[in-house]
Amino acid sequence: MSMNPRLIFRWTAFLLAGGYCIHTLIFGEWDVLGGPFRFLTIWGLFCAFFAFSRLMAMEEGRSDRRWDGFISMTAVLNTMVLVLYWRIFYDDSVLVTGDGGFSDYHLEIYRHGLGPALIIIDALFIHRSFTRIGAAMAWLFGVIGVYIAVAELVWQPLNDIPLGTVTSGIPYDFLNDLEFADRAVFYGINFGTALVLLVVYAAVAWGVRRRFPAQAKL
Repeated sequence: MSMNPRLIFRWTAFLLAGGYCIHTLIFGEWDVLGGPFRFLTIWGLFCAFFAFSRLMAMEEGRSDRRWDGFISMTAVLNTMVLVLYWRIFYDDSVLVTGDGGFSDYHLEIYRHGLGPALIIIDALFIHRSFTRIGAAMAWLFGVIGVYIAVAELVWQPLNDIPLGTVTSGIPYDFLNDLEFADRAVFYGINFGTALVLLVVYAAVAWGVRRRFPAQAKL
């Protein structure tokens, strides 16, 4: 009996995401309120883990719910992680790594490379997501909105680090050097970027479905 390559792909992606989630919970830095969950990367990681758990349930016939909106949002969220991380890294690596270098290469490769790539590939080419744009947009509003609200209303007043020239506690150092109005502009630009990515991915997914109309069993 031949092996199902899609099943192998999804099991591999699911186990990798689960392993790095466990690693985060055990070895993450919990010295400040929020611990590793202060960073959008970790939100993307845990969303990907849940998304792959649902994809595995569909793959094995344990569920027929597609979770299209959530999986589409997760692919966009992880793309944002890639764009933001590497854009800031190449501008000034100290802003995202603290010392300008990588302490754990396997974490950086997975969290800011392989992990996001796996969920993007599945969403676009295997699950063929982005059929419910409204649901995906609602998930984006919810997840990004909650993240920003927690950063501004919880971590900012309750954490002393990182310390900036204007405020402290917001996870990314450079944001603590900005007034709230400037931070709001930054948030708005990046949320706009997320919406653009959603539209681009929806167009790509439509092209994939049109070019390869035969749907595999989900």
